[in-house]
Amino acid sequence: MTTPGSLEAGSIEGRIAAELGVRERQVKAAVDLLDGGSTVPFIARYRKEATETLDDAQLRTIEERLRYLRELEERRTAILESVREQGKLTDELEARIRGAETKARLEDIYLPYKPKRRTKAQIAREAGLEPLAEGLLGDPTVEPAAAAAAFVDADKGVADAQAALDGARAILTERFSEDADLIGELRERMWVRGRLAAKVREGKEEAGAKFADYFDFAEPFTDLPSHRVLAMLRGEKEEVLDLVLEPEEPTEGPSSYEAIVAGRFGIAERGRPADKWLSDTVRWAWRTRLLVHLGIDLRLRLRTAAEDDAVGVFAANLRDLLLAAPAGTRTTLGLDPGFRTGVKVAVVDATGKVVATDTIYPHVPQNRWDEAIAGLARLAREHAVELIAIGNGTASRETDRLAAELIAKHPELKLTKVMVSEAGASVYSASAFASQELPGLDVSLRGAVSIARRLQDPLAELVKIDPKSIGVGQYQHDLSEVKLSRSLDAVVEDCVNGVGVDVNTASAPLLARVSGITSGLAENIVAHRDANGPFRSRTGLKKVQRLGPKAYEQCAGFLRIRGGDDPLDASSVHPEAYPVVRRMVTTSGQEVGALIGNSGALRSLRPQDFVDDTFGLPTVTDILKELEKPGRDPRPAFRTATFKDGVEKISDLSSGMVLEGVVTNVAAFGAFVDVGVHQDGLVHVSAMSKNFVKDPREVVKPGDIVKVKVLDVDIPRKRISLTLRLDDEAAPQERSASGGGRQRGGRPPQQRQGRGGGGGRQAPPPANSAMADALRRAGLLDPKKGGRR
Repeated sequence: MTTPGSLEAGSIEGRIAAELGVRERQVKAAVDLLDGGSTVPFIARYRKEATETLDDAQLRTIEERLRYLRELEERRTAILESVREQGKLTDELEARIRGAETKARLEDIYLPYKPKRRTKAQIAREAGLEPLAEGLLGDPTVEPAAAAAAFVDADKGVADAQAALDGARAILTERFSEDADLIGELRERMWVRGRLAAKVREGKEEAGAKFADYFDFAEPFTDLPSHRVLAMLRGEKEEVLDLVLEPEEPTEGPSSYEAIVAGRFGIAERGRPADKWLSDTVRWAWRTRLLVHLGIDLRLRLRTAAEDDAVGVFAANLRDLLLAAPAGTRTTLGLDPGFRTGVKVAVVDATGKVVATDTIYPHVPQNRWDEAIAGLARLAREHAVELIAIGNGTASRETDRLAAELIAKHPELKLTKVMVSEAGASVYSASAFASQELPGLDVSLRGAVSIARRLQDPLAELVKIDPKSIGVGQYQHDLSEVKLSRSLDAVVEDCVNGVGVDVNTASAPLLARVSGITSGLAENIVAHRDANGPFRSRTGLKKVQRLGPKAYEQCAGFLRIRGGDDPLDASSVHPEAYPVVRRMVTTSGQEVGALIGNSGALRSLRPQDFVDDTFGLPTVTDILKELEKPGRDPRPAFRTATFKDGVEKISDLSSGMVLEGVVTNVAAFGAFVDVGVHQDGLVHVSAMSKNFVKDPREVVKPGDIVKVKVLDVDIPRKRISLTLRLDDEAAPQERSASGGGRQRGGRPPQQRQGRGGGGGRQAPPPANSAMADALRRAGLLDPKKGGRR
């Protein structure tokens, strides 16, 4: 990899700076810190002077672009070496290679020099046919057959004039298809003018019904949203769809692309003897080489762009879920719903410790309803339960009704029920960490514990699960594993460090997400804590095995020690900045404990008075803000949605109803909202605002509590259409049950696009996508048997 001090690295920093609109020295400082092992959260918070206040989003962009551009430089170096070894590296070619700004452009330039198996063109050159090809291209007044006759040589494998012309055509075809500037021009033209077309394979209509929207479909490349691209690629992978990348709308006559190729090489139909042969050669080159090459390039480009969008959606939704409002240190009863196997029950105290478990059987086939209510009331009374967390999977609505009756029958318990996403709970239950954390607990009960804990603190609990298993993305199984993991890991890292971690209560998985702490170090911290008791100070971390100075520098500011020896250890002030606080204490004439939280005293201090050679104004300002509200949690305050009484199943809904609900997921085409009927409704992006909405996340995010109006209910297909615009007109009620008709004022009719009305609507992902649970609950997928149970 190119080193930061090389010439290429300097150009890399300048290029990133230009892309971000910041100074090159800012990027260089960030790159130096990243190369030195610092994490993005650490740099963003504690090295503001070095980077001149680059924020975490800018730093993540620098990190990603740095990786890409260094890979580009590494490839550039390898290509230069390869061409040099071939003895073909001219000053002009070297300049072109060094000037390539993308991997695609670099590979275009390298293509003629890339070692390859013997091609027809190479064989033709070896047979001495290159002069024939050059002669016909340079002088079209020559008669091709006559010119070719002079190159017939049976010993060289050229049996007759036609064989000579075929060889000459192969040479020109290769030249046309290896012209980097031509390839670049044609690629961009095809991207702007071309489209992706899909057709169902014969006999696959029934088996591939979930891809019905794409059975006869075409849409321009530039208009295709990520979920449609990924859906069609999935359909092709499952051998339901045939995909074709069409360079432009079908037209009569020669392709405009052929005209561009011909124009570049001075080929034109002027009635000269070789004109037709040359035009046929252009057509042959376009259809057999150039179009195939561009198709591969643009397919990759489509997939990459779709993956980037899908990863972005996944990352944004994950961030919102991790930073959802925590219920806090309140004793919680977790219910993991089920029918035949019963509802698993777990009570966790304010610290998340399991204090009781049970299994109740209120639903079919046992129907021990009253017994279940009595058992839950007893547990709630014995352990002073405040909250009931209900998993949103199979039997969740029935279990929610059970909790509602419990609350109604026992108002003295003052219970509050909350529906909680159980995505990933089964993954956690069967994990090695769950076995270690809950060794005496049956696997089936661990899910209830996880559900309860994720209500208390979503971030602390969800970090125990692989982010890809949390289920807030789309088409995750079709995405690059490396790209997705890198993005999601960055989100988790940013969220954990943004909130901060109590080092004396955090689990090893949570600690492992703290800046500078590896999984091994996290285990060592927990082991040290178990062996020696709670940490009394941040400096005590230095006694942890293998936690050296660099790790301490990176992690100390993000770890909290509440009730320890130094009040500052409970704040986000980094230990390296404690001397600044001591000077503030001296100036104010108060003790540290008295100064913390004292807004009047803190606001009387002038930040610039405490600036020195090490700590600039941004850091001093941050310190004063932190001291005013030490250890503040950036997450929103906890509140719950109130589902409407009497609305428990889809048949209870009617057009025009206004309901309160919780946003469960956000996709590129809209948001899914749980309104309490065990069937998420869809707010299409067109029904989110009176203004144009490009990205649904501009309006809502997972966990938001919103008011929605029911536009239409399709009971047979289990589809609920909602709007955030409460003055929208709902569909006539008599049309709702049939699912027919246009939804007036809300989601527009699903427009069929492309050839023959093949369906251009936003197609639901198939059942094994990351959003399958939400889509299934929204009625956009056929129900699967079983679920988690």
